[in-house]
Amino acid sequence: MTKIILRNLTFSYKDQNGEYTVLKEINLSVAEGEFISIIGPSGCGKSTLISLFAGLLFPSSGSILLDGREIIGTGHDRGVVFQHYSLFPWMSARKNLVFGLKQVKKGSSRKEIEQIADTYLELVGLENFKDHYPSQLSGGMQQRVAIARALAMGPDILLMDEPFGAVDTKNRLALQELLLKLWEDGKKTTTVVFVTHDIDEAILLADRIIVMSSGSGTIKKEITVPFTRPRDKSQLFRTSPYAELRNRLVGLFYDDLLEEREDEIVF
Repeated sequence: MTKIILRNLTFSYKDQNGEYTVLKEINLSVAEGEFISIIGPSGCGKSTLISLFAGLLFPSSGSILLDGREIIGTGHDRGVVFQHYSLFPWMSARKNLVFGLKQVKKGSSRKEIEQIADTYLELVGLENFKDHYPSQLSGGMQQRVAIARALAMGPDILLMDEPFGAVDTKNRLALQELLLKLWEDGKKTTTVVFVTHDIDEAILLADRIIVMSSGSGTIKKEITVPFTRPRDKSQLFRTSPYAELRNRLVGLFYDDLLEEREDEIVF
């Protein structure tokens, strides 16, 4: 079943220097429960797509359909996790989850909501830090709280904009494994749209990789990841099929950058 449809999606903005087209006539379908990664150079429109999916921005032309209905704003059916931690600094980890849950569990008692919050904090390994404030948590721990909050609200779609980009390598690996575990334990019913600039991360996580083109605001290529789940990173990264796919993606990723540099050369 198709969950998201983009039809001839174009997004432009104006400033004092003129009008700029960030995305141009994008057509894309995402299946229910599918995990897609969007990659591409800086400025290719990856984060803009996430904002459009979230209902924070609106198309200049074309449309985005969710379950056959056009997106007209934000909604509890979509959870969002950004690169920079979006927790309320004056609330503890637990209260950050409780606040979000109150928006979607209006018929539930406070005790029921707190139990859900505690369950998800335990799932991300932070049951002993539920009363800590964001300033008392490491970057990786803050991002785990953000993931727990997004998933606890039970969204149909999880939108993630380079969520692990601001944490160190060790925490990044742990968060990748955590996200996959929570998604797979949920029977893959949540549709995930994951923006990253990390090719290895895209291959490890996604069912399909969308490669954006630099400068033109278009989709350059859609590639299905051929590896079965669950994926063992330590084993997968040693195989020839993985190396071949990675080399192909690297070529697609950097072709546009090379073309831009060649265009700048004056003979």
